[in-house]
Amino acid sequence: MMQATQVSTPALPLATLRGLVAVARPKQWTKNVLVFGPLVFAHNLFDADLLSRALLTFAAFCLVSSAIYVVNDVLDVEHDRQHPTKRFRPLASGQLGIGLAIGWAVLLAIAGISLGMAADLTAGAAAAAYVALMLAYSMGLKNMVILDVFAIGCGFILRAVAGALAIHVIISPWLYVCTMLLALFLGFSKRYNELLTLDRQASSHRPALEEYSPAMLEQMTSILSASTIMAYSLYTFSAESLPANHSMMLTVPFALYGIFRYYYLVHKKNLGGAPELVLLHDRPLLTTILLWGATSIGVLYSSGLAA
Repeated sequence: MMQATQVSTPALPLATLRGLVAVARPKQWTKNVLVFGPLVFAHNLFDADLLSRALLTFAAFCLVSSAIYVVNDVLDVEHDRQHPTKRFRPLASGQLGIGLAIGWAVLLAIAGISLGMAADLTAGAAAAAYVALMLAYSMGLKNMVILDVFAIGCGFILRAVAGALAIHVIISPWLYVCTMLLALFLGFSKRYNELLTLDRQASSHRPALEEYSPAMLEQMTSILSASTIMAYSLYTFSAESLPANHSMMLTVPFALYGIFRYYYLVHKKNLGGAPELVLLHDRPLLTTILLWGATSIGVLYSSGLAA
């Protein structure tokens, strides 16, 4: 009798697996914490069912955002090879092949949208809308001055929208306003850092950078930092869902320091090219964000408003 031969699937080399993880940029998943905003501010943080939906939505946006990062690296591979730090990315350095990266992006996108739909069909639709928006950004919007950063800001809004849709709550318009302003502040700060870091090679790396100038971006980030602070301050004592004693205003000093600290890091320390790394590595900023979060939760859940 003939013995059946077993066909073994060759395992991916360890270096390739590391490259797949790296190109997904898990450090940038911190941006997706925004999906928990509606859960927290709707006083549902300790509802197990709603928390599980929010966690699924968070995981969904981690996967779809990673898919977009992979697509960006595929499209920008030649430009990244000219960048002082991005040239070490898996695709730019040759660690990963283009075909494998495209397959990885498709898998991540499908898995992410599926997870979103597991939380709620509308949350899955928001994840799909995010993919469509970011593909439009990668294919052309990123080369359109000002609109490039607005597209990124809309991506943050979709995270908040998905978080609300997943748990079926209507959140304050203030959250959308503050989210957009903060996203624009971070986005234009990143453009400022890119312009200074790349200098004469800026336009070859990102065509839209040719339309910006350091003075222009300084003005824009100054306007946005002031607008973000003003909008958040107004939110803390005017939103109907907050405690009537205006105790949410206790969080304003943390917001002020956080914005000013980031502005300092961008304009004095030449950081801001990777906001997620600034968040993780700057202890004063990270401490401020944690204190803001703890104070916000304390104010919201000690007020007797929780459902």
